[in-house]
Amino acid sequence: MRLLIVLMFLLISFSLCTQSTTQDVRQQAVSSCLKICKEANISLENGPCLSDSNSEWDITDWVCDVAHSPRQTVDNLLENQCSAYRDGQAHHFVEVDPDCNFIRSV
Repeated sequence: MRLLIVLMFLLISFSLCTQSTTQDVRQQAVSSCLKICKEANISLENGPCLSDSNSEWDITDWVCDVAHSPRQTVDNLLENQCSAYRDGQAHHFVEVDPDCNFIRSV
């Protein structure tokens, strides 16, 4: 019985740590995306991916993409989407609008 209680405690602790770490990474991705968006020296109206060609982007499994809210046709063009996300190298994204306002993170 004691072993079962210890195992349950460890499982709950691990679960809480994982959720906290996931939230930390998400917040880091959002902050970094907003930063590189504000520093971008390119037109953002076409909804480009900002993380693919940015050497400062080092957040594993995340990309930073510019989109419109509501979405426009240009946002769905492959050349404006992050190749790391399209190719399955990243599974999460942060979207900001052309004025560098946060839209969402998934």
